[in-house]
Amino acid sequence: MKSLRIGCVRYLNARPLIRGWPGDVEFDHPSALCKRLANGELDVALVSSFEFLRNPIYRIVDDICISSDGPVYSVVVAHRGAISDIEEIELDPASETAINLLRCLLSELGLKPRLIQRSISTLAAGRAGAPPAVAKSGWDRRAQLLIGDQAVRFRQNHADEFQFWDLGQQWQKLVDLPFVYALWLIRPEVRDPKRVADRLRALRDANLAKLDDLIAEVVAGVADPGHPKLDQQFLVRYYREHLRFSFGGKEKEGLRTFAKLCAKPGFFSKRDFVFNLV
Repeated sequence: MKSLRIGCVRYLNARPLIRGWPGDVEFDHPSALCKRLANGELDVALVSSFEFLRNPIYRIVDDICISSDGPVYSVVVAHRGAISDIEEIELDPASETAINLLRCLLSELGLKPRLIQRSISTLAAGRAGAPPAVAKSGWDRRAQLLIGDQAVRFRQNHADEFQFWDLGQQWQKLVDLPFVYALWLIRPEVRDPKRVADRLRALRDANLAKLDDLIAEVVAGVADPGHPKLDQQFLVRYYREHLRFSFGGKEKEGLRTFAKLCAKPGFFSKRDFVFNLV
């Protein structure tokens, strides 16, 4: 296990799935991890679910994912005007899953704002403060997609200034299924993938069984630079109400539905996905 090259998203939502891993872990934003996993620079990674849909060569660790069945809190469009009046949405390039979920939702609802891609360098600069788009005055017809800890931080600091269009909530309204944001993916050449998967499932189970301890650790570490200021009550709601960590039948159906909707505008060729589970 210690020799595996393992990557994980650096967000709070991943902590119950990675805390206590016995070896080194490389933390990065989702799109960078997807690229490194696809290039064979990592053996195993917790990455955007869209990476599997785009490149279904991987084994999926069964029974584990990051998902929501309703509001997720940390994948949102921050806006001031009515969402139906928004003319431009600035995207967060860190997660292709969130971007394509947004595209699917807008398409199904008949909304057609322009989607503007930010660069990774602009994204990094915006981590420390308000995102550039929504922070400017006169942007009542503009909005910004926020994900992960940046979304949490922005919501905590600007709750009275903006409205937040929660993509998890909108997905649940649309299809009445959970949405899967991230999966553990294992490259096909990794030996004994079931042993790896069993270790990851055991790690998840151990962390969820001691979730209060994990939350206490997060609260104790909020003074770290760039970390959102979080209290115990919020984290309890976030981990117990907003997030799910099992990849069951409904989650698989939700992921298949996402694949079908992504195929409509041609994000990839339409095909039946076979989940190679371990």
